[in-house]
Amino acid sequence: MSAVEDVVRADAALLEEDLARFLGSLTGRPPGAPGHGSAYAAALDRALHLPVADALGSKAGQEALRPHPGAPGGGAPLRPSMVYWAYRNYRGFGDISDASAESGAYAVPGASVVRGASAVPDASVMRGASVVPDASAVPDASTVSDVSAEPDALAPPHASDVPDAPLASAGDGAALATLAAVRRAAVAVRVLLKAAVALDDIQDGSTVRYGEPALHLTHGVPLALNTGSWLITAALAHAADPAVVESLLAAVANGFTGQAVDLATRSDRTRAELTEAPCAERIGFWESMAALKTGTLFRMPLDAALAALRADAAERAALDEAMRQLGLASQLFNDVADFVPELGGTNTHEDLDALSNRVLLELLDSAPPDIRRDPSGERIRGYALGHPGLDRTLLALAAEAVERKRAAKEAVHRVCRSAESAAYFDITIERKGHLVDRLHDTLRQRSGV
Repeated sequence: MSAVEDVVRADAALLEEDLARFLGSLTGRPPGAPGHGSAYAAALDRALHLPVADALGSKAGQEALRPHPGAPGGGAPLRPSMVYWAYRNYRGFGDISDASAESGAYAVPGASVVRGASAVPDASVMRGASVVPDASAVPDASTVSDVSAEPDALAPPHASDVPDAPLASAGDGAALATLAAVRRAAVAVRVLLKAAVALDDIQDGSTVRYGEPALHLTHGVPLALNTGSWLITAALAHAADPAVVESLLAAVANGFTGQAVDLATRSDRTRAELTEAPCAERIGFWESMAALKTGTLFRMPLDAALAALRADAAERAALDEAMRQLGLASQLFNDVADFVPELGGTNTHEDLDALSNRVLLELLDSAPPDIRRDPSGERIRGYALGHPGLDRTLLALAAEAVERKRAAKEAVHRVCRSAESAAYFDITIERKGHLVDRLHDTLRQRSGV
């Protein structure tokens, strides 16, 4: 295992610790509320704490770095965050060129070499790393570095509180303040992504998520809806840094906008308009929708981190476009995989009742008059599955997804400050990105190419 992967794992393990502390903070109760053992407390646990824990918990079917006993984070499944890639890219790795891949050693700016599993500091090093602040009291940026302003907040600790750590020097208060904002951003982003999953599954009627029952099946639609909404408010409050909160608010708005357009494709009026529209307009419709709905999921982590890091506006724009392309590649994968049992699994043909699927939009040009008059779910599904050009269209769209991913990676690599940063990015993206290549290869083999 490479030294860079050690860093990725250490950062991912730190995020898991922070998420655990975030969940632990939920045991606090509003002022004046009854304590443990009361009917109120029991109801709050059942109706909020348990659904939140379920929503945020690790799922067996999620893509993760393969467990590697002895490495940072141990044998637990770890999911890298783009937030930490941005931190490493702009704040550095230190001299990891001399690190031992076997021992998992790496050094960092301002800190001595840290080796093995001990490289992951206890989350308590940053006091209150995941305490959810009062939503009405998002601090001014100046208070983030003021320990006395809020003793339990994620503010730079005193130097005596910090052991050798892989992320920042104990003697650099500004660096620790930035790290504090980045750690909060990473937790907020993960929580917002989980909220999006809970709400999306309700709207799509999905019954399975990551190989397990969807939240609305285990807790009911009302509680799942409330949980997703609560997680959004908790995440924004937790982010704290005004610049990060502004970035996340924009991402949430974009996500809901894209979802609204997606839901509109189930209405008779929008379906009729898309059926009659020329192909170029249909593809433009899809791209605008996918960039907001799926592209936001890729852009949000990176933009939140760049906001915390106060990164250059030009680089933020370049990275934003790269993440948009990755989002479009991901949506192409989802749309094409709906037709490929080898990758779609139990979700194959799940989303063919709406005209938001790119494959359906591509095939409408040759639709017979009866389909154009009534593009209902079952009719359009049967038309697409029996279309003579289906396999050719699937292969072309899979190739487009591969190309979008390649272009996005090249754009990010141009912004990378080091070879280590480029490697960190590739590890993070390919945790799921390799599925895009696998889909293309599967379709090539199927077609005999």
